[in-house]
Amino acid sequence: MEENTTALSAQNQDNLSENSTQEMLELAGDNKISEFPDYSTMNLKDIIQAFQDMLDRADQQELYKNADAMKAAFYKVLKKEKIAAGVFEESSAVEGESEEQTVSNDAFGEIEKVFKEVYSRYKESRANYVQELEKVKEENLAKKLEIIDKIKELLDKAEDVNSTFPAFRELQNQWKSITLVPQAQAKDLWESYQLYVEKFYDYIKINNEFRDLDFRKNLELKTQLCEKAEALENEPNVVTAFKELQKLHEEWKELGPVAKEYRESIWERFKAITSVINQKHQGFFENLKDEQKKNLVEKTALCESAEEIAGKQVSDSNEWNVLSKQMEALQAKWKTIGFASKKDNQKIYDRFRAACDKFYNAKRDYYSNFKNVMQENLAKKEALCEQAEALMNSEDWKKTTDQLINLQKVWKEIGPVARKQSDIVWKRFRAACDHFFDNKAKHFGEVDEKYDGNLAAKLALIEEVKAYEINDSKESNIQAMREFQNRWNAIGFVPFKEKESIQEAWNKAMDIHFADIRSLDSEKKLNKFKKMVLDMKNSGKGDRGLRMEREKLILKFRKMEQDIATLENNMGFFAKSKNADALIADIQRKIEIAKGELVQIEEKIKVIDSQFQN
Repeated sequence: MEENTTALSAQNQDNLSENSTQEMLELAGDNKISEFPDYSTMNLKDIIQAFQDMLDRADQQELYKNADAMKAAFYKVLKKEKIAAGVFEESSAVEGESEEQTVSNDAFGEIEKVFKEVYSRYKESRANYVQELEKVKEENLAKKLEIIDKIKELLDKAEDVNSTFPAFRELQNQWKSITLVPQAQAKDLWESYQLYVEKFYDYIKINNEFRDLDFRKNLELKTQLCEKAEALENEPNVVTAFKELQKLHEEWKELGPVAKEYRESIWERFKAITSVINQKHQGFFENLKDEQKKNLVEKTALCESAEEIAGKQVSDSNEWNVLSKQMEALQAKWKTIGFASKKDNQKIYDRFRAACDKFYNAKRDYYSNFKNVMQENLAKKEALCEQAEALMNSEDWKKTTDQLINLQKVWKEIGPVARKQSDIVWKRFRAACDHFFDNKAKHFGEVDEKYDGNLAAKLALIEEVKAYEINDSKESNIQAMREFQNRWNAIGFVPFKEKESIQEAWNKAMDIHFADIRSLDSEKKLNKFKKMVLDMKNSGKGDRGLRMEREKLILKFRKMEQDIATLENNMGFFAKSKNADALIADIQRKIEIAKGELVQIEEKIKVIDSQFQN
C-alpha cells in the first residue's frame, strides 16, 4: 500500500475530502479576498443591464459572488437618486434590506420593479442550479460505488493480467472523470476506493516490468506535484497559494502508488510543503481577524464622533461650515479603514451612514429656513440704520454716543444677511455712525487750544511733586500725596499729542517720591477694611453679615468686569471711525482705572474668605 489512509486523513482530512476545495474557496470568498466591481458608481439602468448580462452568461459562480453586491449597490444608488429628486420616503426600506418594498407608480418604482424581476430570475436560477447539483452528486455517488464493485470483481480475476490491468486502468480513468459527490459520503467513499485500489496492486500477479514502469511514471508525476507545491511557498498571495495547493491535492489523490522504497519519502516531501502552506494560510486569516477587530474599533470611534456632531444643536452658518468640514474629515478617514468582520461590517456602516444622514438632513432643513431668517435679519439691520441716521446730526455728544454704542452692540448680536445685501446695509449703518463721530471729533478738536493751559498746569504740578521733600510724618506725606493726586485729577484734558508723555512724566514723579507712601496708603486702607470685617464678625450680624458684604463685592466685581468688556468692545467700533483718537484715549484711561478697582475688590473678597477659613 502506497500511503497509509488513516495517516493521510489525520494529516488533513478537510484538505483531502472530496468537496474540501470548493468549501475553502467559498471561505476565502466570505472574507472578501476577491474584489468586486464598484457597482455603486454605476447608474440604476447600468446595474440592471450588468445583472442581466451576467444572467445571460449563466455562470453560477460569477452570479453567486456578485449578486448581493449588485443588490446592495442598486438600493444605495436608488436611495441617493430619490434623495436628490426629493421623493425619498423615510418609511421606505433602506438599501439592501430583504423585506419587500412598496413599488410606487413613479419612475423610481418602475425601475425598482425591473430590478426585482431580474433578481427574482437569479434566485430561481440559483435554486435550480443547487437542486441540479445535488442530483448530479447523487448520480456520481452511484457511479463511483459501481466502479468500486467492478474493482472488487477484478480481484477475483487477478491472474488474468492481460485483461484485468487495462480494465483496472479504465476504471481508474472513469473514477477521475467523475467529480463531486455528497459531502456526507465523500470520506468513506474515498477510503473504500483507495482500499481496493491498493489491494489490487498488492495482490494482483502483474509482471514486474509493467508494474515498475507504472510506479516510475507515478513517481515522476508526484515529484512534479511536489515541485509545484514548493513553488507556491513564494506566492505573495497566501489565499491564491492555498487554492492552488488544493488542486494539487486533488491530482495527488488520483495518481497511483510508487515503489515501496519511495512511498514514504515522496509523501513526506508533499506533506511538508502542505504543512507550510496551510500554516501561512491559517496565520493569514488569524491576522485578518485581528485586523478586522482593529478596524471595527476605529470605525466605532468614527461613529461616536459622527453621532456627537449630528447631535449638536446648530443655529449659526459658520458653525455648520465647521461641522461640515469635521464630518467630511471623518468620511475621508472612514475610506482609509479596511473591512470589519462579515457579521459586523454592514452594521457598523449602517450606524455611520445613519449619523451622516442625520447631520446632512438637519443641515438641509437649516438652510431651507435660512433664507427667511436672513430676510428678518436684514429688516432688523435696516431698522438700526434708520435709528442711527436719526441720531447722526445730534450735538448731545454724551447721550448720543451711548445710544450709538448701544446700537452697534445690538448690530453685532443680529445674525447674517444675504451676501449681496450685507455690504450695502453695513456701509449705510457705518456712514451714519461715522458722520456723528466725525462731528464730535471736530467739535472737541476745536477746543484743543484750551488744553494748552491745562498742559502748563500739569507740568507745573509735576515740578511741585519733584520738589516735595518727604518728612518723618507718614500722615503728612500721605496727605500731601492725596492733595497732589486730587489737584492732578481736577485739571482738564491736555492736547492729545501730549497726553501720553505728560501722563508718563506724572507717574514717574509720583513713583519716585511716593511709591512707598502709596503702597502704605493702600495697605492702610486694606487694614481698615480688615478691621471693619473683624468688627462685623464679632457683632450681632456675624457670618451672615460677612456673607452679605461678600455678595455685594462679588456683584460689584462682576459689574466692573462687564463695564471693562463694554469699554473694550466700544474701542473696536471707534477704531473704525475717523478722528476717534481722543475718544479711544479716554476709554483706555477708564479701563485702567477700572482694572485697578478690580484688584482692590478682589483683595477685599480674600479678606472676607479668610474669616470663613478661621
